[in-house]
Amino acid sequence: MPTALPISGVVIAKNEADRIARCVGSMRALCSEVLVLDSGSSDDTIARATAAGARVLHQDWLGFAAQKNAAIAAAGQPWVLLLDADEWLDARAPERLRELFAGGRVEQADVWRLVRRTHFLGKALNFGGWGRESVERLFRPDLRYLPAKVHERLDLSGKRIGRVDARIEHDTARNADEYRRKLDRYAELFAEQRVAAGKRAGALAPATHALFYLLKNFIVRGGFLDGPRGWQYHALHARYVWNKYRQMRQP
Repeated sequence: MPTALPISGVVIAKNEADRIARCVGSMRALCSEVLVLDSGSSDDTIARATAAGARVLHQDWLGFAAQKNAAIAAAGQPWVLLLDADEWLDARAPERLRELFAGGRVEQADVWRLVRRTHFLGKALNFGGWGRESVERLFRPDLRYLPAKVHERLDLSGKRIGRVDARIEHDTARNADEYRRKLDRYAELFAEQRVAAGKRAGALAPATHALFYLLKNFIVRGGFLDGPRGWQYHALHARYVWNKYRQMRQP
């Protein structure tokens, strides 16, 4: 078995028994440790994560950004590789990351962007902006996520950023109804966050933003090329965009 790299693989999870082993397993041979921070699973998440080789800790839910920061703080290696429970490294990603470390190139940046491809109900989405999304997932352990209720992002102030062609696969939905509810919750959190920051939306904002999403991702970026599953995915996301701006309208 190849030698593990000085990386802590970290994952936050709750009730992810059906996919946590895939996530942990994709990192286990690559990382010196894999840490799962569980927020109170009532299914077999903890047992399956442990069986897959992860060290499991508990933390009551703090919110997306704070929960990920707690997981990062528990990491013990010089680098952190953060995945969500519904993500995994593809078969070639470990080799690409080993090459990054073998030549010492990893030290040229503080944060490395990986490539993420989304899957929706069994269909890999190769177009529409969801086939080669750039995400900051390999970074030094002193980095933290900025406070946010949803769509959290790392504080990259003053950091050197690189890119490595290693792919993360992202299976975003168990079924369409669950995904619709997930997007509805994200829309609610997004609107709460923006309104708390003093931002409001005008009467035309929901429709114009949803239309712009479709023009940009479904038409210009070729989302229609992914076929019926792609069409369904983009319809749900246009609905999500409309919904979050609707909730931001002036009362």
